[in-house]
Amino acid sequence: TFSALLAHGLAADETKQVALLDIDICGPSIPKMMGLEGEQVHQSGSGWSPVYVEENLGVMSVGFLLSSPDDAVIWRGPKKNGLIKQFLRDVDWGEVDYLIVDTPPGTSDEHLSIVQYLSATHIDGAVIVTTPQEVSLQDVRKEINFCRKVKLPIIGVVENMSGFVCPKCKNESQIFPPTTGGAEKMCQNLNVSLLGKVPLDPQIGKSCDRGQSFLAEAPESPATLSYRNIIQSESENHCANESPRFRALLCCAV
Repeated sequence: TFSALLAHGLAADETKQVALLDIDICGPSIPKMMGLEGEQVHQSGSGWSPVYVEENLGVMSVGFLLSSPDDAVIWRGPKKNGLIKQFLRDVDWGEVDYLIVDTPPGTSDEHLSIVQYLSATHIDGAVIVTTPQEVSLQDVRKEINFCRKVKLPIIGVVENMSGFVCPKCKNESQIFPPTTGGAEKMCQNLNVSLLGKVPLDPQIGKSCDRGQSFLAEAPESPATLSYRNIIQSESENHCANESPRFRALLCCAV
């Protein structure tokens, strides 16, 4: 969800070219979230063509290669790795300003492959997404440790589902209580940046099911404001960073 909305938010600047690569091989949900379910990948003289949401927002996913959204992808590591390499090598992305890579939870084949294959491009870093409760933070600490071991910079952590703001009374309730201090405390302990907190909003799930951009459908939602603050921070950092030709961002969700 965060990867899809990050892509929508960055692509709102029509001067930027955004690419969204889904490497969640066994659970490719990006096509549905982006309203591209049922689309097919087309071959051109320069390789596979991404499926475009907008002129400046291209998407690639194994979901486009399946005959049905319900088909299970039952692959061992080498076949997954081969497809990820093919997505990077054979897809005609064109000139892009942002490459957003949506990864599955964990620290396994997909993560190792993408870090290895993009090592020469100097990945800008990982955006790690968590929820406030300790069960989630346990896994996120492993993700942070993984990034440090493979020398992948950590852009920061986003706390998703961070409280629920009642649309009527505007009071906030903690649906997932941060019993150990949530992402904020974890970031302080591990010396990583907290990029922001996104509150729960039922409209996010509805928008994803319909393949619509929540940012456009609910522009005044507290969650939209949180997303926009995070995206604006990312854009400003990109403008200040003159060295790479494009930004490669890995979104690791738990």
